[in-house]
Amino acid sequence: MTDTSPDTVVRVHAFTDDALGADDATGVAARIASGEISASEAVEAALARLESVGVLHAVAHPDFDRARAFARSPGKGVFAGVPTVVKDNTDVAGLPSDQGSRAVHSRPARRNSPVTDQYLSTGVISLAKSRMPEFGLNASTEFEHDPATPNPWDTRFSAGASSGGSAALVAAGVVPIAHANDGGGSIRIPAAACGLVGLKFTRGRELPDDHAEQMPVNLVSNGALTRTVRDTAAFAAQVEKYRPAPRLRPIGHVEGPSGRRMRIGLVDRSISELPVDDETRAAVLDTAQRLEALGHEVVPIGLPLPEKDLVAFKDDFVHYWSLLGFALTKFGRRIMSPDFEASELESLTTGLSRRFQRNFWRTPAALWRLRASEAKYRAAFADRGLDAMLSPTVAHTTPELGHLSPALGFDVLFPRLVRWVAFTPLNNATGGPAISLPVTSTSAGLPLGIQLSADHGDEATLLELAYELEADRAFARIQDA
Repeated sequence: MTDTSPDTVVRVHAFTDDALGADDATGVAARIASGEISASEAVEAALARLESVGVLHAVAHPDFDRARAFARSPGKGVFAGVPTVVKDNTDVAGLPSDQGSRAVHSRPARRNSPVTDQYLSTGVISLAKSRMPEFGLNASTEFEHDPATPNPWDTRFSAGASSGGSAALVAAGVVPIAHANDGGGSIRIPAAACGLVGLKFTRGRELPDDHAEQMPVNLVSNGALTRTVRDTAAFAAQVEKYRPAPRLRPIGHVEGPSGRRMRIGLVDRSISELPVDDETRAAVLDTAQRLEALGHEVVPIGLPLPEKDLVAFKDDFVHYWSLLGFALTKFGRRIMSPDFEASELESLTTGLSRRFQRNFWRTPAALWRLRASEAKYRAAFADRGLDAMLSPTVAHTTPELGHLSPALGFDVLFPRLVRWVAFTPLNNATGGPAISLPVTSTSAGLPLGIQLSADHGDEATLLELAYELEADRAFARIQDA
């Protein structure tokens, strides 16, 4: 379904009166379990919905025949029989993992990644691999030579990234839950852009993917994008059931708000020290007031770490970002595929590589400080007596397509990326958990997300607060907009 209005908003969604209806993953799974619908009916409905929203360009590699076969004998799990997608940087046996790049030319994977098996243990049935920008280095699912994945709420705008394909399909109602991962905000940023719930786990909560284990600092967390807090909570419980995380406090199955009143630090300055726009700042302050009205104590803390540490952190994270571009450019055949072709790389990847080569001498100190950031992050909660921190998810409202396009060239694109992605990277380097919640809308009618962060192992606190905010003011639905 496509909705338009005189101001040229083009809203695209697939919600209709079929087997999926308007249910979240929990609701669809319950109806499958009760026999009201079958897994095959749910999968066929999702495939029909996918066909109706082709303008989103959200699928990288279809797997429709196998999805239909799995639906005839669905497995077990909290979401048994529920259709989903898996992001294109995560191996699924029999499908390529092209990482969003024309340069990769990958061959079909021989096996699932361990984290794929953990995700599929929830009982979901994957229809396809979802699209992402090249290697997940961009915060918008845009390409130099291929069509972008737009935002279903308004196709003139970005769906975010790097889990942009997954986010677009969940927001548009094609599937109620989708695999995503986050190395600098790639779950939380598209969640904020597309009006979804996006939880980044504590480092070590879920099984690592194959490439993350090779990184000198493991930034990547695998998870899911959903439309409801209860789906995210049920997913977290199933991940923990599949493999309890060593040395981390259990999450359990969080099923609603807690009676505990909390002390929450209000973060109103970004790690880049670039300004937060008025609408984003207003959304964070409004959320702080709502939390206070619910009985929590909200205390302004300015920055999440001492200012001297964050000045270095910004430069170190950008350097690490550049290191990844260099590694992909120079060692793509070894890391990605024997058929890797560096001449087909996009400008963001090659620009990051050049930037690293100009500053390679900074690497040992940057890696040391990034690793040391975990202890400083954890101390910030203990020293200030905080249960959580509240901040923007991104520094300004969702940009129009083209603003973050690699076709602009590195020198134009990269400063824009650094400005927008000004809050999420801290939790990737420190390993702390964080969640983005779609608390309000912009003046243009797009979702606007805020971020809650907690100490290591304390995802339960984030889910309890998320339930409370969701109950206090229901998240907007695209089909009602």
